[in-house]
Amino acid sequence: MRILHVYKDYAPVHGGIENHIKALAEAQAARAHAVSVLVTSLDGTSHVETINGVRVIYAARLATLASTPISLALPSFLRREAADVVHLHFPYPWGEIANLVGGRGRRVILTYHSDIVRQRYLGAAYAPLMQRVLARADTIIATSPNYIASSTVLSRWQRKCVVVPLGIDPRRFALADGAAAALRARLIGRSSCVALFVGKLRHYKGLGFLLEALANLPELKLVVVGSGPMEDEWKRYAGSAGVAARVSFVGEVTDAELPAYYAASDVVVLPSTHRSEAFGTVQLEAMAAGKPVVCTELGTGTTFVNIDGVTGFIVAPRDAAALTAALERLLNDAALRARMGAAGQARVVEQFGVGKMTDRVLAAYQQTPQQYSAG
Repeated sequence: MRILHVYKDYAPVHGGIENHIKALAEAQAARAHAVSVLVTSLDGTSHVETINGVRVIYAARLATLASTPISLALPSFLRREAADVVHLHFPYPWGEIANLVGGRGRRVILTYHSDIVRQRYLGAAYAPLMQRVLARADTIIATSPNYIASSTVLSRWQRKCVVVPLGIDPRRFALADGAAAALRARLIGRSSCVALFVGKLRHYKGLGFLLEALANLPELKLVVVGSGPMEDEWKRYAGSAGVAARVSFVGEVTDAELPAYYAASDVVVLPSTHRSEAFGTVQLEAMAAGKPVVCTELGTGTTFVNIDGVTGFIVAPRDAAALTAALERLLNDAALRARMGAAGQARVVEQFGVGKMTDRVLAAYQQTPQQYSAG
């Protein structure tokens, strides 16, 4: 099968959607499918590379508008690709419109990763075309049933939606090694427990509320893995909150280094504040490492992955006191951490492996096309 994924970025860019496309494309290529990925380049030039069996087309980027890369080359590349399946990864309006106008795929599959949340004016302007994009898709993949139920967009198209949760290779995170023990010894300092945050430092990640909670937990050390536009502001906030000495901002780490950070932690926290946090793959990684998770209730996949009281705790967003209480329970009860960590590990292996995800996506490709309408 000839498969073409379309999105704005790919490796070496790190991000939840980018990592998902890479894992899925490589798994499909390993099953002898002819897999290409069409994205925009970071250097302003068009070029093609083969990465781990995946043909990656980097179309020259002209500019970026409201987090949307604009590439005049991308539509022409798309018109030349006669794929059996064009797999769009939403939201990327430029790629979606290019496929609507000139795409040649026999079938169109769209993974709906997130509503357009922050760019409200862009979302409103795009809405009429977005409905045409969704109407054109033969199947819409949602990453959780929660998102179908809570999205005002997806709820209109639920009859053509299938649920395919994101997946990871849990073996990467399951085993601690000497590097993890050494890292923990270096990171923990005078604290007794380590909490871990992993993600791009963007507005919706809610790190400020976690820093506020940290002020009430003097025995806790926080390690922040990732970088982004809010980094300097949150570093300043850590200083003003009096917790800077107990926060390690380590920046980006490599894929090879990341499992050691999970292994070196006691609990992983995803304190997001907005629906832009549509799934939270870091929770899968934490659970695969046998760590309990504290996340927030956003009506998205975060609370499809994490089960309150079983694999961790779920709290209200933008509530530092609730974060404090949940973390305090975990930090004071090693047996509870172990029990929740084991439950999470079993859940990932059973439900969220990359192999099962790939099976489900390929099955969605083969579904018989039907006529749908927004209801």
